[in-house]
Amino acid sequence: MSKIAVSRSVLISAPIEKVFNTVNDFSTWTKWSPWLIADPEAKVNVADDKKSYEWEGPRSGSGNMQIVKEDENKSIEIDLQFLKPWKSKAKIHFQLQTKGNQTEATWVMDSSLPFFMFWMKKMMEMYIGMDYDRGLRMLKDFVEDGKVHSKLNFTGKETISEQEYVGIYTSCSIETMGKKMSEDMPRIMDFMNKTGTESAGAPFTQYSEWDLKNNRVEYVSGIPVSAIPSDLPEGLTSGKIPSTPVYTLEHVGPYQHLGNAWSALYNMQRSKEIPVNKKIHPFETYHNNPNEVEATELITRVHFPLK
Repeated sequence: MSKIAVSRSVLISAPIEKVFNTVNDFSTWTKWSPWLIADPEAKVNVADDKKSYEWEGPRSGSGNMQIVKEDENKSIEIDLQFLKPWKSKAKIHFQLQTKGNQTEATWVMDSSLPFFMFWMKKMMEMYIGMDYDRGLRMLKDFVEDGKVHSKLNFTGKETISEQEYVGIYTSCSIETMGKKMSEDMPRIMDFMNKTGTESAGAPFTQYSEWDLKNNRVEYVSGIPVSAIPSDLPEGLTSGKIPSTPVYTLEHVGPYQHLGNAWSALYNMQRSKEIPVNKKIHPFETYHNNPNEVEATELITRVHFPLK
């Protein structure tokens, strides 16, 4: 068996007792689970004592969890059993520690893969780590504000019309992507304002590569235009997104939670709910101010091109 170990942490502005009582109550997990938000049709059964939990869904598979040990305001140990898409078991730990006027919550998984899937070890650790990051951000919202600032609207199939655009190509680390985007859009808008170039649609980002192993991402941030100017300054580029059928998922909430939408669509692709056209890169469009990345009502639509 190939061992898997994942650990992720978040700082929550709340007393340690509040964080402990939230994680220790499985009825709250339906609010901040990184898997259930992407699988709204999943069936969940929480025991009356709120210490055990069963689920089954088309994207999240099926399984159960049970709290097996508690150290009040310090740690929680959970036995996790997956039944689908394959059978496996895992030990889950939540470790809590006071840091000044905040609580550090650390989510840990110790598990293993079937021997014939040893080659997936690093990939699974990366994917689970990303899920844990998404879940901890939503747990932080729920504990601090009483609700999660992330909502998914499954818009469905539609056709995007052809779009010519002015944009900026960027290659950077995944961690710096948000900062880079916040610099790119104002630069494009400033050029358009100075040259009188008219916008013809919502600003967008189209991704050409996600390299989790090497922590790199490549993308174009752009704004559709009615006509591409003949003279683009250094650093700006132009291009065209062809008319294509897409599956659209709308996310409402700050940009830090947008991974919920991407995760849902990749799960839909893996479960063959949507036949993706891999010749055209997926992209997202911003339907209010893209620079207000922390706005709880930021509307972002993620588009997966379809065959």
